[in-house]
Amino acid sequence: MTSHSANSTHTQVSSHQDKDRAQNFASDFSFKKHVAYFKRSLSMLPYNYTETDTSRMTLAFFCLSGLELLGVLDEEISAADKQDYVDWIYAQQILPDTADPSLNELHCGFRGSSWPGRPFEPNATHTTYQSYDSGNLANTYSALANLILLGDDLSRVNRDAIVNTMRHLQQKDGSFVPTYGSMESDLRFVYAACIISYILNDWRGVDIPKAVDYIRRTQTYEFGIAQSPGEEAHGGSTFCGIAALALTGKFDEGLVSRKDTIYWILSRQLDGFQGRSNKPSDTCYSFWLGGALEILDSFQFVNSECNRGFLMTTQTMYGGFAKWPDCPPDLLHSYMGIASLSLMHEPGLREVDPKVNISKRAVEYLKTQTVFWRGGPVPLK
Repeated sequence: MTSHSANSTHTQVSSHQDKDRAQNFASDFSFKKHVAYFKRSLSMLPYNYTETDTSRMTLAFFCLSGLELLGVLDEEISAADKQDYVDWIYAQQILPDTADPSLNELHCGFRGSSWPGRPFEPNATHTTYQSYDSGNLANTYSALANLILLGDDLSRVNRDAIVNTMRHLQQKDGSFVPTYGSMESDLRFVYAACIISYILNDWRGVDIPKAVDYIRRTQTYEFGIAQSPGEEAHGGSTFCGIAALALTGKFDEGLVSRKDTIYWILSRQLDGFQGRSNKPSDTCYSFWLGGALEILDSFQFVNSECNRGFLMTTQTMYGGFAKWPDCPPDLLHSYMGIASLSLMHEPGLREVDPKVNISKRAVEYLKTQTVFWRGGPVPLK
């Protein structure tokens, strides 16, 4: 009698847990709140974002690309505002000095925010060298992606200047630094260099064999990919390595074991995905590792019900997604949450191209409407 009662109670508890879990999975996706969150963030951010002022270009990317994946960018952002955004982006382009290009030829590209010592130059036609005013690989990628999302044809981008600078950012070991003179070199900037080269349709700025060798050497005994050789396998760097290899078409040379890397990634799924072994699930890794699996043609092995269920616990009442449940939203995790749901074909969302990290619609625009793709690739010498 006692044993039966205990078993019955256990069954009831399990049943309630399963019911709660099922309801959690069925939670509504707050479409309108997410649209409002990204629109609001384009105009105003909480004071906590002050420390990220030099990365405003990337924050803008999260908002614009988030609205694009939600399918409302064109209707929610007016043509006049789009043009203002485009002009602001071009004003952040570092061009060769008009009097002496050698002064800053190693610093070209896009900065992440306005430079206090310069006037606003929407057409960027008057350039003079200023010390410490430099482009940055991550922000250059964000700027180019933003221009594509806003419907610009990239005709004002100085491709040759960016490519020349990138040549000097690649290190002897094949890695890249974000800006000339930086000591920070790792796989994030290898991916940034590759995606910039892809968008510009010009690979002259990357020594591809050296970059692929670097990616190969970052793979660990677990077959995940680390930020740098000898470090711990990490979900973000695994995405960067796999996406860079996809962009260069060098999977066979760059992956030590495709099968074992896929196994390591799948082993990171708890409900959502953890970024490293023995860590909790975190919203952004649902995209970093889900995107890596999609590139590897293995996303079908993800338990999408559990993954979506976790994301619904980090969706906030204000719109946007948080890193973890019961935390406030932030732009990075909000965009990654939307991008991950796009991988799972959430109704109403546009499809994301994970290796480029923008919508497939935007990639099609890049290939058909921008000057660098209409003119064909620049031949490697």
